[in-house]
Amino acid sequence: MPRDRRDADDLAVDQLRLALLVDADNASPAVIEGVLAEVARFGIASVRRLYGDWTSQRHAGWKKVLLDHSLAPVQQFAYTTGKNATDSAMIIDAMDLMYTRRFGGFCLVSSDSDFTRLAQRLREEGLLVLGFGERKTPAPFVAACDKFIYTEVLTAGRDAPAAATSGESDGDAAPVAADSAIARPAAQKAPVPFDLIERAIGESDDDDGWAHLGPVGGYLTKVRPDFDPRLYGFKKLSDLLRAHPQRYELRELVQDGAGSRMIHVRLARPVKKAAPARRGRAAKKATAP
Repeated sequence: MPRDRRDADDLAVDQLRLALLVDADNASPAVIEGVLAEVARFGIASVRRLYGDWTSQRHAGWKKVLLDHSLAPVQQFAYTTGKNATDSAMIIDAMDLMYTRRFGGFCLVSSDSDFTRLAQRLREEGLLVLGFGERKTPAPFVAACDKFIYTEVLTAGRDAPAAATSGESDGDAAPVAADSAIARPAAQKAPVPFDLIERAIGESDDDDGWAHLGPVGGYLTKVRPDFDPRLYGFKKLSDLLRAHPQRYELRELVQDGAGSRMIHVRLARPVKKAAPARRGRAAKKATAP
């Protein structure tokens, strides 16, 4: 029987068995450490496969890191020039793994829109789908995942390997250059989607306007799988909200007996200005000429 669907934010405590499938033609070796760190938040990547033509020198960068991260290389010859042959191999393997019923989710690392239907099919089966790709990843693939993480935020502050991957692609994703995974400068941060955040708060607030930050973050991910505070220069959602006190108010409450703190947020309420004092008739007469 298919597994019940669960939100990405509810899976941090569970140790799901995950299958990590990496398209070496459309991903840089600079991202793998960050990808594995993100995957560890949701479960254990018991399967780690890396797809590419290993007879080619284009994947020299991947050859240097695959053993360090226990990635199993899967050979796929390029049958013709200008055509990405790894897509079919990844899709076939993903379907084979899905039918084993041993996995609670899949992690797809690629910026290629050819995996859109695969992500949709895995979700239809009730499995968690985590996507990883560059900012150029087509929107349909992003939307097909439960959670999509742009690899630029994973490589911030890190140096890319000297020899990164480069391959030929037949679809929407261009070959990955040696420095393509390096994070963009802070000046190019994405604009904060304030309207979406306010809608998320309104979906779970109480009579006083306060909403628990957990459901707010869950709603943001459901509506925008690629929502990530790191895109806007902040590590956590709470940090992003605190940076805009003119828009949001935050408070922390200690749970009874648990000792843990729960963060709540609401829209900032405008400060009411005191009305100017009215002068009495006597005062007016005294000041009259």
